[in-house]
Amino acid sequence: MLHTILIVILLAPLVGSLVAGLFGRQVGRKGAHYSTITGVAISMVLAAYVFVEFVLKGAEAYNASLYTWLVSDGVKFELGFMIDELSATMMLVVTFVSLMVHIYTIGYMDHDEDYAHDNPYYQRFFSYISLFTFSMLSLVMANNFLQLFFGWEAVGLVSYLLIGFYMKRESAIQANLKAFLVNRVGDFGFILGIALVFVYFNTMDYNEFFAQLASNKDVMIEVFPGVEWSMITLMLILLFIGAMGKSAQMPLHVWLPESMEGPTPISALIHAATMVTAGIFMVARLSPAFELSEAALSFVLVIGALTAFMMGLLGLIQNDIKRVVAYSTLSQLGYMTAAMGASAYAAGMFHVLTHAFFKALLFLAAGSVIIAMHHIQDIRQMGGMRKYMPITYAAMLIGSLALIGFPGFSGFFSKDSILMSVDASERFGATFSYTLLLMGVFITAFYSFRMFFLVFHGEESEYVKTHDIKESPWVVTVPLVLLAIPAAVMGLPLIEGMFSGEYFGNSLFILPANDVMLSLFEHHYHGVVNMIVHSFMTLPVLLALSGVFLAWLMYIKMPSLPGKLKSMCPRGYYVLDNAYGFDRLNEIVFVEGGQKLGRFFTKSVDSKLIDIGMVTNTFMAVANSAAALRQSQTGLMYHYAFVMIFGLLAMLVWTLW
Repeated sequence: MLHTILIVILLAPLVGSLVAGLFGRQVGRKGAHYSTITGVAISMVLAAYVFVEFVLKGAEAYNASLYTWLVSDGVKFELGFMIDELSATMMLVVTFVSLMVHIYTIGYMDHDEDYAHDNPYYQRFFSYISLFTFSMLSLVMANNFLQLFFGWEAVGLVSYLLIGFYMKRESAIQANLKAFLVNRVGDFGFILGIALVFVYFNTMDYNEFFAQLASNKDVMIEVFPGVEWSMITLMLILLFIGAMGKSAQMPLHVWLPESMEGPTPISALIHAATMVTAGIFMVARLSPAFELSEAALSFVLVIGALTAFMMGLLGLIQNDIKRVVAYSTLSQLGYMTAAMGASAYAAGMFHVLTHAFFKALLFLAAGSVIIAMHHIQDIRQMGGMRKYMPITYAAMLIGSLALIGFPGFSGFFSKDSILMSVDASERFGATFSYTLLLMGVFITAFYSFRMFFLVFHGEESEYVKTHDIKESPWVVTVPLVLLAIPAAVMGLPLIEGMFSGEYFGNSLFILPANDVMLSLFEHHYHGVVNMIVHSFMTLPVLLALSGVFLAWLMYIKMPSLPGKLKSMCPRGYYVLDNAYGFDRLNEIVFVEGGQKLGRFFTKSVDSKLIDIGMVTNTFMAVANSAAALRQSQTGLMYHYAFVMIFGLLAMLVWTLW
């Protein structure tokens, strides 16, 4: 029975996607959203059943093959399921957030002035987001690297289609191409890592791979002649490079802010439940392998901390409401990654879980504001919208408090778990990483409430005064309410199981010497209430409150102060405004460099060597040879007879000689 349920969970969104995509004109707008919402709703209900069985009741992990695609030299390439606490949690999160996004999309797309009444686009969008859900489910339910790679590439493909959904806009086309190309860089490392798994472990199955780790942990490999690397370390770093692309870690982060060119619902789906969490999930799933390489874990830890801090700084100067939330995603992904590097896999996945709800809430609330502002996204043109949009205001407040880690909200428990774990870690780079993450707490609070105050408080802008600003329809506000509940309270019942290791059970593997979370639980954890009360005396919460206060001071009490600071630090602002120059560097190295290399080969190789040298000279040689040989074709029989006799005599002489 469970096998059938899992198949339905996986395929129900795909069926809805096919109905909306292939038969969109026949079923119409209502048929498109009803079919996809029904498919995702079925998946969510069944995923909730699986969650209850495997997480709440503690059923043993389920591992089964669904279909054998290929057998090569004894190695099976299969499609199958591995269901345990880790995958069951992700399945429920993906389907629930996706369902909220599907419902919300009805209201959002109905107010899209460019595409609302263009039938093919409406149906196509629902088809894409349902296909996105199927792709992510195939990734998290996989029991082997082949299916992981399929889901990995499928979410990349659908994100390309959705980021560029507004195909009438040049900026959207550039954004989806950028996302596609940057992820190809990460995927190059990812597929090389899978190739090492295949070569050295001779399997694609997770469990068979895990079983052989101990016997392969000392294997060395020469990448360059005379330089030996640990095969396990190299394999894990290559796999993590794939995660750097999918989960937007520096320097492969540049595509994620550009993904804001897609409609707001897909921004929520990409940033909250699908795509960007795929890399974090992959590292957690492969925790038995990562635990064998201190070098790989230190690499993951430092990259995550750098991303959390530096991407948070970029959020300080953003004026597009969606880009502010997007940079917060980049920063929070850095926290998750740093947790993985500190062997606090449960803390990282806990933040994936809480972040999915409060980030989806923030994006959808931002979309509600955009609807009210008739698709104006500049927060400087807003202000004083609190009285016009009370539900959206409350949703944005809850999401922002969860994001900054305010005590009692879901984000507080998961972010504090990460900070404490990194602080307790003795791994190389842990002190440096903790310092960056701690500064990131202040930065996150500042830019989050900068946006909140500019949108909902302060003086009303001229646009708000002169236009009819009102609350969004129920299909928009109901998902906000349903997401606000877990964003506010879900950390409370889960924190103890996360620290003790009971929640994820055996789905995560940590060497006893690396289990910082269990050590914290045994020596420092004294209950949820004590954790909340004590937090008001800890540095992270004090920094978060300081960030909120400074945002209020600068944008409500003294609104002229930001302009003065900007004029005082023009170089610093220039660096942040240009995103540290990563885009310009990519343009110089890859775009302009590629063009110059192409022109060089065109002039030097193509024109001179190929066109003139190989092609032209070969052509002339053949033409000249043909012209010479043509003279021998006289058409006279006695000429041909003479040549035959002369040739025969020459052969006889040569043979006798």
